[in-house]
Amino acid sequence: MANWKEIKRRIKSIKNTGKITKAMELISTVKMKKAQDLALEKKAYIRSMLEVFLSMSDSLNESKFFNKHEGGKTLAVIITSNKWLCWGYNINVMKKVNAYMKEHPEEEIDFIAVWKRWAQFVGRTGNTLVADFSSEFSDNIDLLFAKSISRLIQEKFLTPEYSKIKLFYNHYVNTIKQVPVAREFLPLTKVGIEMYFKQVFGEDFYEDKEYLKKDTKKSDYTIEPSKAEVLKELLPMLIDSMFFDTLIEAKASEHSSRMIAMKNAKDNANKYDSKLTLAYNKARQAAITKEVSEIVSWVESMKE
Repeated sequence: MANWKEIKRRIKSIKNTGKITKAMELISTVKMKKAQDLALEKKAYIRSMLEVFLSMSDSLNESKFFNKHEGGKTLAVIITSNKWLCWGYNINVMKKVNAYMKEHPEEEIDFIAVWKRWAQFVGRTGNTLVADFSSEFSDNIDLLFAKSISRLIQEKFLTPEYSKIKLFYNHYVNTIKQVPVAREFLPLTKVGIEMYFKQVFGEDFYEDKEYLKKDTKKSDYTIEPSKAEVLKELLPMLIDSMFFDTLIEAKASEHSSRMIAMKNAKDNANKYDSKLTLAYNKARQAAITKEVSEIVSWVESMKE
């Protein structure tokens, strides 16, 4: 059995670790709540966009964002974190990217990194890094940051060089479950946009026939100069919003993952602390018993 003084030193170290992981768990909980609140704040804006979308959905296929030009490369946008200590959050996304590359060896893939370690990985593997937004990616995501990436993505897609845009990130299911996904972001599809609105408002709300009937009547706009011209302005804004929501979702997943990781670390520290305390008490008791035995033996020897 280890010396009781050594065990005491280890107990102190474990308790300090438990305090740190508990603090990190609480911080991640607050940050996750902020990300969720941020997603709720823009519902009014998305609802207004939905009203316009419903009135113009018959003209969507006319947009250049719906048309896929063959023969171009794939542009992959990798969204993870700049920090570790978040369980398998980053590793799962990297595995998803590697799996996609193995499943589609015929595709030539360029990358946009929203994570510094992925940018380093791309550099080591010899792949092409189109842009790196790692230094700007923080916990406080704003629309201007999301828009800067979104507009670059749109600009790249509208060139003959790229035929599709793929997003790789962790989909937020709930606090304890995040699923790595590879989602085709561009070209747009009507089904994809409808799924986005369902995700924001809920499937029951979106498919409410009374709401749709009322909304169609309410949205009986006189559109000038034409639907095509309005869509030209509306769709980039919708794409910006969809990408912004993806960043928020990825951040919520990161904070949830880190919160769970720190909770597990704290619980393990507490369990290990209990085991060490028991070992410490046994070692200390054994030392005391030994000292008492030595004293008794010494007294007995003096009597003789």
